[in-house]
This record gives sequence, structure tokens and C-alpha cells, in this order.
Amino acid sequence: MVMSAPPPPTAAAPGLAWWARRIAGKVAFALSVFVIVSPAILVMLWMLSLSLKNEVDNMAFPPVMIPSPPTFANFEAVFENSNIMRYLVNSLFVTGLATLVAIVVGVPAGYGIAKAQAHKLAIAILIARITPALSYLIPLYMLFQLLGLTGSLWPIFITHLVITIPIFVYIMIGFFESLPPDLEEAALIDGCTLWQAFRHVALPLARPGIVVAMILSIIFSWNNFVFGAVLGGRQTRTLPAAVYNMLTFEQVAWGPLAAAALLVTAPVLVLTLLIQKEIVGGLTAGGVKGG
Repeated sequence: MVMSAPPPPTAAAPGLAWWARRIAGKVAFALSVFVIVSPAILVMLWMLSLSLKNEVDNMAFPPVMIPSPPTFANFEAVFENSNIMRYLVNSLFVTGLATLVAIVVGVPAGYGIAKAQAHKLAIAILIARITPALSYLIPLYMLFQLLGLTGSLWPIFITHLVITIPIFVYIMIGFFESLPPDLEEAALIDGCTLWQAFRHVALPLARPGIVVAMILSIIFSWNNFVFGAVLGGRQTRTLPAAVYNMLTFEQVAWGPLAAAALLVTAPVLVLTLLIQKEIVGGLTAGGVKGG
């Protein structure tokens, strides 16, 4: 009589302890996200509440959170009492041009530094990025005053390059170092020059990193206050500096101030939400990894 082989053992079903650890992990993750995100959400909700209430409700104690009824008079006051559209155009010009120049300069520079493995130069660029803006502001202001450029948009644009170019260079260094070198070596063997290998091989692969660097450059340039407040004139202020002008010595108009702050925040917030998949893809593809 032939004995049949016993059936292979099946995997044991997850026990109660496994399910408890899994649920506890998800709860801990959700609580961590809530703790990190809730301050920003609460600030935005409070700003929205201030912008939709009249000054009586804004100064009330205890505070009135929900406007009853909501009013858009604060937004109307911002457009009527300040030249906010001109300031919007100024911010678009400065941020757009500074980011465009950073792309043209920063991407090839990051590629060259990555291929040369000039890590000391990369550290110097990082130091230039984290150096306080006031360290550049005083000598640059004296230079612009000597050249007669104060009060125009060009000093603000030039100083914003101190923000955008280091961001691009540093991010692109890490991204190009993470690319496999075999593809470029194959292109060079096939007769491509180094520039052609960069243009046709490395540059298309670096698109996620360029998107991440571009978004970060736009955010930091758009939100910069110091350069616009010091170097901008009455007609050449950027939006963050214009919001500061909502403060007066007599009183703080919280409603128009919150409405102006929301108008400054909205473009960058909408842009980030529209291309958030590109940002996540760039980060996971290695756009901010070091070599």
C-alpha cells in the first residue's frame, strides 16, 4: 500500500496580536500626520475666518470663529485701497524671471558639479543658500544705490537669484548623481559629445528633479519678504511687502490683513495642489538625494 505525501503546511492566519499591531501602526501614523498638519490647517482656517468677518467680530471676546453672515468687504477693501494688482504683476515678474534664470543656470551647473564630483563646491553652494538674507542685503543695497537701480524691479530680481539658483544647483547635483552613468557612457561611445549626452540623455531623465526644484524656487521666491520690503519702491513692491503695508500706526485692520495674506498664499497653494503628483514623483525618484 503506497502512502500519499502529507499536504504542505499552509500559512497560519494572522493572529489577534498581528491585527492589533497593524491597527496601532495606522492609528499612530494618522495621529502623527494630524499633529504635523493641524497647525497649518488651523492657521489657514483662522485667516479665512478673519477675512470673512467685520472688524467688530474680529475684535470680539470671546473670539467669533464662524462668520455670521460672511462678508467679502475685506477683499473688496484690499483691491480698492491698495494697488494689489500691480504688486501681483511685480511678484509674477520677479518670481518667474528668477526661476527661469535658475533653470538655465542651475541645471547645467548641477550636472557639471555632479560629474566632476566637486563635493566641496556643493557644500559651498549649500552654505550660500542657508546664509541669512541680511548678509547679502546691505552690500547689495549699497551697490544698487551706486548704480541708481534702487526703486526698480531689477534689484529685487537679482537678489532673488540668491534664493533660486542655489536651490536648483543643489537639488540637481543630488539628482544627477543618482542617475545611472551607463546611459551617458553609451551615448558617448556612440559618438555624442558631452553636451549632447547631457541634452538627450541626462536632461529628459532629470525632469522630475527639475519640477521639484522649480516648485521650491517659486515658493521661496514668492514668499520672500525682506528683499521686496527693502529694495522695492512704492510701485515696485512684491505681494509679501504689500501685505506689510496693511499695518498702520493707528490700528491693525485684521480683516483686510487676513484677506491680503490669503491672496498672497493662494497662487502658490493652488500651483502646489495642481502638480503635487509631479512633486511626489520627483522626490521619490531621487530629486533631493545626495550623492
